[in-house]
Amino acid sequence: MSNMEPPHPLPPHVLIFPLPCQGHVNSMLNLAQLLSLAGLHVTFLNSDHNHDLLVRYTDIQARFACYPGFRFTTIPDGLPLEHPRNGESFMELFDAVKSITMPLFREMLVSGQFGLVNCIIADGIMGYTIDIANELGIPIFHFRTISACSFWAYFSIPQLIEAGEIPIKGNEDMDALVKSVPGMETFLRSRDLPSFCRCSDVFNPGLQLVMNETRQSPRARGLILNTFENLEGPILSQIRTQCPTTYTIGPLHAHLKSRLAKHATNTLQRSSNSSSLWEVDRSCMTWLDQQSSQSVVYISFGSIAVLTREQVIEFWYGVVNSKKNFLWVRRPDSIAGNKEGESEDIPVELVEGTKERGYMVGWAPQEEVLAHKAVGGFLTHSGWNSTLESIVAGVPMVCWPYFADQQVNSRFVSEAWKLGVDMKDLCDRKIVEQMLNDLMVERRTEFVKSTAEMAGMSRRSVNEGGSSYSNFDRLIEDIRLMSMETPI
Repeated sequence: MSNMEPPHPLPPHVLIFPLPCQGHVNSMLNLAQLLSLAGLHVTFLNSDHNHDLLVRYTDIQARFACYPGFRFTTIPDGLPLEHPRNGESFMELFDAVKSITMPLFREMLVSGQFGLVNCIIADGIMGYTIDIANELGIPIFHFRTISACSFWAYFSIPQLIEAGEIPIKGNEDMDALVKSVPGMETFLRSRDLPSFCRCSDVFNPGLQLVMNETRQSPRARGLILNTFENLEGPILSQIRTQCPTTYTIGPLHAHLKSRLAKHATNTLQRSSNSSSLWEVDRSCMTWLDQQSSQSVVYISFGSIAVLTREQVIEFWYGVVNSKKNFLWVRRPDSIAGNKEGESEDIPVELVEGTKERGYMVGWAPQEEVLAHKAVGGFLTHSGWNSTLESIVAGVPMVCWPYFADQQVNSRFVSEAWKLGVDMKDLCDRKIVEQMLNDLMVERRTEFVKSTAEMAGMSRRSVNEGGSSYSNFDRLIEDIRLMSMETPI
């Protein structure tokens, strides 16, 4: 017998496939980097459109260059180049991905364009990826980029329909408690259900989409969530009745930082972790450096929300009248009907108030902004990445959810976790002023205490021995075992 050792097996090759939009790409890139750090080979499948923006506005190539087994591949998202991909038109992305991107995805897998794939981690809102993976005999995990609580609300839509709790019967019922989402019976109101539930007909395409796709996740090998046990434990227990293999590995941005610190080689530390699809204006950091500690309200409505001019003016008056310093992110495409280069007729008191106490940028390095000592509050659309970044930084929130999962998140922030106040469905200068005053002055002490406690728990979860840290190690182990199943 020869003494030669058997050939060393190659590391498992994981294909990561996010829904092509900012919030989803953001957290899945963090996951891709964590898997690469753990020694796995990763192919990240991005839309052509988003990949071009990432290359233009970030150092994404440099960030992943140090991982020999990593590569970017692209696929069309099915939309014309000039499509806005935001606001109301955002939902058109789902149809395009399903009809155009998915057949291409299958073809790329079949033709071996990705090489041998041992495992797919697909965005769980694209439930149909399970059929393709099963057909080709590739193990698949679903990764949901939303909170556990909103995933569970989506999952419970059939019970809500059966109980007659949706469609909601007009405005007078918006504050009625909802009884058909297990674990939320004591505080979830009709108005806190995902925005898709606000339809007059249960066959509404948006409602059907989130219900049907979410219901596919129990068929995957496991469900990966960007959250941590101490934050959403009770709801995670509910989810595990349907998806027993659920890995909580968040907050991913903090988890990545924690692992990078252990691998502290210069190359890994040098590149930033920006995954922005917009050009970041860093001048706001210099402005923050000049503000006193915890005096600034940071305002951002994320990457998809589109506000009317009236809403912007109400927020602006409320913020200026609150006499708080503020840093406001206003995406170039964030106001409905605004033509580029069009002069805005802004009331003089708003212009003056902004000169005196405010600073506005088109896009900001949000994670850094929230971690800055000058920031004391966050007026947010309650997107899940923003909520987690706020939690890790220990910054209390005023929540003004725009759509989808954000309605559920904002209720949990205010009622379940007591990390801020919920302003949903209102857009009035007096209420904006009052809520900012609650956050920054009247209830300051209670919010500082609750946010500091949760920030501590979030950081412990991603450090060695913490729940998310251990769950991630278990995920890597499970992927290694599964990769032995794939036919060579």
